[in-house]
Order: sequence, then C-alpha cells, then structure tokens
Amino acid sequence: MCCQRPLYIAFAGLLCLQYSETLAQWKRIGCDNASYLVMLKAPGLKQKDLGLKQSKGEAAAIETELLRDYRFGQQQLIEIWGQACALAITKAFPLSSLAKKQPTVLVICGPDQNGSIGLVCARHLRMYEYEPTIYHPQRSSQSLHQDFTVQCEKMDIPSLSYLPTEVQLINDAYNLVIDAMLGPDADCANIKEPYPGILVTLKQVKIPIASVDVPSGWDVEEPSQDGINPEVLISLTAPKKCAISFSGKHFLAGRFLPYDIQKKYELNLPDYPGTDCLIEL
Repeated sequence: MCCQRPLYIAFAGLLCLQYSETLAQWKRIGCDNASYLVMLKAPGLKQKDLGLKQSKGEAAAIETELLRDYRFGQQQLIEIWGQACALAITKAFPLSSLAKKQPTVLVICGPDQNGSIGLVCARHLRMYEYEPTIYHPQRSSQSLHQDFTVQCEKMDIPSLSYLPTEVQLINDAYNLVIDAMLGPDADCANIKEPYPGILVTLKQVKIPIASVDVPSGWDVEEPSQDGINPEVLISLTAPKKCAISFSGKHFLAGRFLPYDIQKKYELNLPDYPGTDCLIEL
C-alpha cells in the first residue's frame, strides 16, 4: 500500500491540473465555476447543452459588432461561412457515400446574404471535386452577390434557369439539395413568390436537404411546425433558437468569433477539435 501511495498522489494531481485547465477555458468564454461543476456531476450533459441559442436580434447585433468594431469585412465573413458550409457537406455527405455515380449537388441561392454564402459554398465544393449546380430564384442587385456569381461562372459551375416542378427530376439528377435561400433575416410570415412554390417542391423531394443557418420557411425564433425538413443544418456563428429541437446532423461554423463577443452574449460555444473550423454538435 505504501508503494501505491505516490501513484495515488500523482493521479490526483493530474486530475486537478486537467480540471484547472478546462475551467480556465470555460472562464474565458464567461462560464462560471458552478456551471462547470454542473457538467462534471452530469456525465450525459455536453457543453452544447449549456449554450444559449441566438435570437434574430442577437444574431444581427453580433454581425454588426464584427463589421463595425472588429473591422471584419462582409466579403470576409461570407467567405469564412461559405467554406465552412462546404466542409460540413463533405463531412455529412462524403464523395464515397453518394448514391449516384456523379457527385451532383443542387445549391439554391436566395438574393441576400444566405444566397451569397451558398455561392461560396458551391465554389468550394467544386474544388473538393463535387459537381454543384446553382439555381437563383431571383437575381440579386448587390455587387458582392454578383461578384460571387461571376466567380462561380468562371469556374464553369452551371446554373438552372428554372427549378423543375416535377420532383422526380430533382431526385434523379442530384444527390442532395443545399438550401441557401432565405436565412435568418427573412419574414417567414410574409414569404413572396417564387419562394412558396419552391418550398412546396422541397417538401416533396426524397433526396437529403442541407440548410444554411436557418431552414428556409422557418421562424428563426422557434422550431418550424410546417416547413421543410432538412437532414443537415449548418449553423453560422452560433445556433439560432429554431435549432433547439433539430434532430438531424447539426454543424456549427463559428470558430473565428472573438472571445469577448462569446462572453458578452453568453454563447458558451463548444471547443472545436484540433484546427477544424466547424464542429458537429
């Protein structure tokens, strides 16, 4: 027993060191000792369970701070998010897992920021050897959106002039659909054509749907009762309130977010593995 005592002491010291290091990480994003002890006492509780979901106003406020106070550029943020979305697609739908011989992906891009993120996602997917096709329900007049469109065109990424209403044509042509249409800024109670018709079509497709940040047609503040049912959700910066009951594959792309902002908004984001820019929740 005397010989084993130094081993006990060394093991206890190692546990204290691990506790101190992990607690320091939690304090860095504003989590107190009590919250961390709650997690220690509940083995089934993960870090994501302690995080708060963003409201629409909080998401807008965080983006404003990033642009105004931290001097991020709009194009920079869209590029970060778009590449992270493409990486999430490669993790959720590896090339080797696709049902069809050709790695085809349909990317539906709205005219606002979510659509721009979809364009960047399509460009990176092309670099990852997928075969994206873009559908613009409405062309955007924003110069940044037009720049991203030109980049896709220069990389020979095809685009559709219309979305087939015959659902089987979509099922037969593509392995999955990326929904980058409406996003968190949309008023789900006042969606105008052509989007209601597109949502009706997407509700009927049999191939998987991956939504960017907020599934199109969902209220950002609460889970959808009558929207599309994506298999994958890629949250940007932090999960939104509507994602609280999402049961599919859920990825988070927000590693670039400064710790002061994480603390200010009590986001309690999980630790990202290694050097990854996204994490599966």
